[in-house]
Order: sequence, then structure tokens, then C-alpha cells
Amino acid sequence: MDKVAVVILNWNGCELLKQFLPSVVSYTEQDGGVVYVADNGSEDSSLQLLRKMFTTVSIIALGRNYGFAEGYNKALEAVDAEYVVLLNSDVEVTPHWLRPLLDFMDSHPHVAACQPKLRSWHQKEAFEYAGASGGFIDRYGYPYCRGRIMSAVEKDNGQYDDIIPVAWATGAALFIRLADYKEAGGLDGRFFAHMEEVDLCWRLWSLGREVYCVPQSVVYHVGGGTLQKENPRKTFLNFRNNLLMLYKNLPDDRLKSVMAVRTVLDYVAALSFLLKGEWRSAWMVLKARHAYRGLRKDYTSFRAKMPNLRRVRLPFFQERDCILWSYYLKGIRKYSDLDK
Repeated sequence: MDKVAVVILNWNGCELLKQFLPSVVSYTEQDGGVVYVADNGSEDSSLQLLRKMFTTVSIIALGRNYGFAEGYNKALEAVDAEYVVLLNSDVEVTPHWLRPLLDFMDSHPHVAACQPKLRSWHQKEAFEYAGASGGFIDRYGYPYCRGRIMSAVEKDNGQYDDIIPVAWATGAALFIRLADYKEAGGLDGRFFAHMEEVDLCWRLWSLGREVYCVPQSVVYHVGGGTLQKENPRKTFLNFRNNLLMLYKNLPDDRLKSVMAVRTVLDYVAALSFLLKGEWRSAWMVLKARHAYRGLRKDYTSFRAKMPNLRRVRLPFFQERDCILWSYYLKGIRKYSDLDK
């Protein structure tokens, strides 16, 4: 069994592999880890590149595109390690990036997963949107981070360098015990992509395990490698999967009230897109709600199987006002200002 296996899921990412994989291999092996690339049925020259230039990398050829969530579930069936790192192909790692994460996890057996600090590859002094220095969600399921609220991303001045428990660790660089990953059921393959790591971390907390951010490890994330932020498909997946996540994991006494408010907020979001001339995104919000209603029955059995877990008061499910209220009406742009 390996101690740490870094697993990169690739789909037509030959150019990203050329750019970022050399440092991942070098710095991972430096800390005693091994590297896998799981290929999601790429149609470019990714596999040829791996076989020719990266002979120490283990290849998992999945044969077709399973998406992010199910792709990792399939890939990790072929991995035997105590810890795995789900690492995006557009992440630049730094020397000894694994060591702080590994040391923390070895000394905190009650913790299931953690993440490094994510900075932007484009603006290296700033946090990166997809994870920054640890993720949270508000009472209506909207995610935000230490270092990023909505679209406002802060510069990293060391203000969030303390190690803390977080609601969710980013899927761009998720360090997790493989046993906990399997115990929680892995990523939800029906999500395909987006929100799947938030859902997984929620389930980990419900199982009595914990999730942390360890900012002493730093990586740089390009972001938007598969779908750009403004892509309507991304809008659809984010809205649909967020609703599914809430339905799966909310305690019974919160479910109706939270989902009622979300209905109103989603229609407000659709109207906002429409007023900005982004009619395709507006349509995707409505389409996402329709898709959620169609899939909801598939998760009824999941809720029935986990009544005790759903009654747990999760420590990260904050009582603060909706993050949209803080951002749009109060003008709050920094995580550190939320409690002022």
C-alpha cells in the first residue's frame, strides 16, 4: 500500500499535462508520494504523451468520459493507498507541498480530509476562486471561502494562515483518507461535476469525521479548465447540484423552510440574468430547477437510509444571514468582515 497517491483526472488535457505534470511528479515523489493519471476517455494525445514522457506515472485508462465525480470513483477503485489527493490537471504545486498536509493528517486521526491554500495561477498574490483558504456554506447552501465571497477574491496577505475546520475542502486539491472516501460513498456520480466535493464533505461531517484547511501547503490553480465561469452549462450544474445537495443532507426540520426560500432566490437569480441580457443563463437556472424536481425522487431512499446522520447539527452550517444578503445588500467583500 502506498502512503499518498496523487490522482489527476484528465480529459483532453494534453497541454495542461505538459505544463503542470512535471512539477507535480517531481515535488510529489520528493515527499514520498506516487502519481496516477486517470484518463476520462480523452480524444487528444494525452495517453501517448503520458506513455512517452512520464514513465513513472501510473495510468488508469477509464475508456470514456464519466465526468469529474464518477471518474474519480472509478479511478480510486484502482488505487491502494492510505491517503489520496484529488488534484486538478491545471494545478501548479510547490516544493514539499504534501508534507504539511501529510503531517497534519497523521497527527489528527479524527480528520477525514483537508486542503491546501489555493492561490490563483494568473494572479499569484491572490486567492483562487475554487477553494481559497477553506470553504463554507450559508444556511441556504450558497458556498463561499476564506478569501472569496461570491466573485470578490482577496489578496493573500497571510490573513488566513491558521489551520481551521471548514465546511468543505476544494475538489481541486482534496487530500483525503481513502477509507473515509469509501465509507462516505465517494463523490456522487449523478452530479457529474460541480458541488460534488461540498456534498462529500457534508457527508463526512455527518459521519462524525472532520474537514480542515492547512494553509501551510500552497498550490496555484488556473481554474475554469473544463467549463468557464460564465458557461451556461456550469450555471445549470451548479444550481441543480446545489439543490440536490441540500435535499440529500438537510435535517428534516430545516428542509421545507430552506427549500422554500431557495425557490424564491433561484427565480430572483433567473430574473437577474435576464435583466443583464444573459438569457441562456436565466434559462439554465429554470432548467436546473426542473431537473432537480425530476431527480429528487431518486434521493428519497438516501434520506430514508440516513435519518440519524441528518439529525446531526453540523458545526459549519452557519446561522448567519444568507451570504447573498451580506454581499449584495451589506456590501461585504471580505471573509474577515462577515462577523463585524
